[in-house]
Amino acid sequence: MRPQSSRLLALVPAAVGPMLRTLPRRAKWLVLAVVVLGFGIGFSGLLHSCAAEVPQPKSDAPLKADGETSVFFCTWNVENLFDDKKDKRNAIDTEFDYAFSENEELRNLKYDRIASALIKMNEGKGPDIIACMEVETVRAAELLQGVLNKKLKDAKADDKLQYKYVAMKNLDAGRHIAPCVISRLPIIPQLTKLHGRQLRILECHVNVNGYDLCIMASHWTSQLKQRDGSDGDSGREKYAVAIYETFRDINKKSIDSDFLVCGDFNDTPDADPVVKVLGAIGDKSKVKPMEKEPFLLNLLAGKDPAKFGTIFYSGKPLIYDQICVSPGMLDSKGWSVDPDSVATITAGLMRTGATRREPFRFGNPDRDMKASERGFADHFPVVVKLKVEAKAPPK
Repeated sequence: MRPQSSRLLALVPAAVGPMLRTLPRRAKWLVLAVVVLGFGIGFSGLLHSCAAEVPQPKSDAPLKADGETSVFFCTWNVENLFDDKKDKRNAIDTEFDYAFSENEELRNLKYDRIASALIKMNEGKGPDIIACMEVETVRAAELLQGVLNKKLKDAKADDKLQYKYVAMKNLDAGRHIAPCVISRLPIIPQLTKLHGRQLRILECHVNVNGYDLCIMASHWTSQLKQRDGSDGDSGREKYAVAIYETFRDINKKSIDSDFLVCGDFNDTPDADPVVKVLGAIGDKSKVKPMEKEPFLLNLLAGKDPAKFGTIFYSGKPLIYDQICVSPGMLDSKGWSVDPDSVATITAGLMRTGATRREPFRFGNPDRDMKASERGFADHFPVVVKLKVEAKAPPK
């Protein structure tokens, strides 16, 4: 047999070799060609199969008896959550950047305050999904994730309650603070992104039971006087436009898609940027699936600030932190929301003996204060109950 046929023979199974040696030369070549061709096709098919098969994340959420997944959602502006690295930030952020990187005791106290408040929610299990505003970096989000997980472990909670996923992109938009999402439910990392130029809008996708929930966590322009002398209305309109355009694009693909907008809007639910631009309203009867210009349901619209206020500003409580959902969240398919479950959490987050609805702030880091004098943040968190259908329809 020629050298070439010897190399080919080495590619075939050992059991075939003896048989080939008993055949005439032409028959040997014919059999070898068929065997090698078949091996090549099979190997190519294997490669194609491996490349095409992308594993989908599985939910770690506790399941009800009927297979539905209950989800406890929270959004909270945690106010200046900086990490342990000195990044030489601009003048506005310098005091937080230096203090949190240099003073371990101060930093640990801030993270402990926020994590302790979160873990107390949802019957001591903590929210399943947490959307935070005013987080310096991905590292800061991961530090908070670590503190949350340690508290759960110390409490000997089920390992399934550990927070395994963080979605965030670092952003320098005047101030170096941005939204993040921390979740014990699977987040698709390839779909996490920021929207707009220097806008604090984070898009991420949570997948449970094969169903996708698009979350837009955002922190809109402040009411403080801007460089142009305005109170930031035009800036908040930019946020509303960017978010609604994303919703509209998703709605074109599926009018019953599951879409949730949350965060610190720095405006009330009845303000023009929220109602007229974002299209977030309180009339549930008008929030229906439609191909063009659908409304979002604002779960805080029409609520009394005395009971639902999230910030104390200009001498009164105001609802700045909001949750809005698409029409698809109001049906029983995929993800859904219980509008009546929305609440603003104040228990333990106000000063002892406080007579007005004002959040107990952590305070500026450069001030000489006792630990007992430091609270949490200048906003209250907002929570709502979601659920996910048992399993996705067959593909």
